[in-house]
Amino acid sequence: PVPPPQDAAQERPEARLERAVRAAEQALIEYEIAVETFRVEVENFSRLHHQKLGPMYARLEELDALIAEAKAARTGDPDDLRTAQELRARVLPMPDVSELFNEWIDSDGLSPEAAAMLNEQPVRAPERVRPSDEARKLYRDLVRKAHPDLAQDDKERARRDEFIARANAAYARGDEPLLRELTEEWAAGPVPPEQQPSESEELYARLEWLARRKELLSVVARDLEEGPIGSMLRMAPDDPDRLLEQIADQLIAQVGEREAELASLAE
Repeated sequence: PVPPPQDAAQERPEARLERAVRAAEQALIEYEIAVETFRVEVENFSRLHHQKLGPMYARLEELDALIAEAKAARTGDPDDLRTAQELRARVLPMPDVSELFNEWIDSDGLSPEAAAMLNEQPVRAPERVRPSDEARKLYRDLVRKAHPDLAQDDKERARRDEFIARANAAYARGDEPLLRELTEEWAAGPVPPEQQPSESEELYARLEWLARRKELLSVVARDLEEGPIGSMLRMAPDDPDRLLEQIADQLIAQVGEREAELASLAE
């Protein structure tokens, strides 16, 4: 019998399944990159929001209480007195923002700055909501090459996990020089030989794992997008740093209005 052409042999079910697994792996990696980059933006926006705008919110609460107290002193009305007491009760002594958060704790526990200090790395707080375009490019390229899902054994996965954790911390700080160093480090590191799966059962199991991982990431992404900070970021997807400035301008205007109202009551 004449053997089948090579092209036909490559179209056996296992080969198509292998291609499907590779495509699913790459798709999952791209999705994880997108979720992680958005998580960094949400976290940075939240921290910068507290640092830059927290004192303004506290000032507005204090002014609202002072205005209500001035009105109550003028009228002596029981309702005005009750309103003044309620507003005053909402005003708590506000420590300095740096004392309140101390830049050590975030939603995942230790902040990147604290982790960096523990690892004797340079400590630098984020300066912007979104890391620079160059940092984003370096990070994306690095994760595509070093992602743990590309590992073929537990030892290699552990190496990649540790490396990606360092890349995540560098990206969270927008540290372009360190991301370049990590890119060079990975390029010079050991590369395990390719080990293509040969059993259909292993490939199907891999596809099932990838699907479950995608579902978990979808939950994380939805929570980030629907949260208060994520919702704010969606208002200015192209320039979130400018959004902080706009909110600050609005708060400054409100503070000015409240101060003018309080001054008029004191006349």
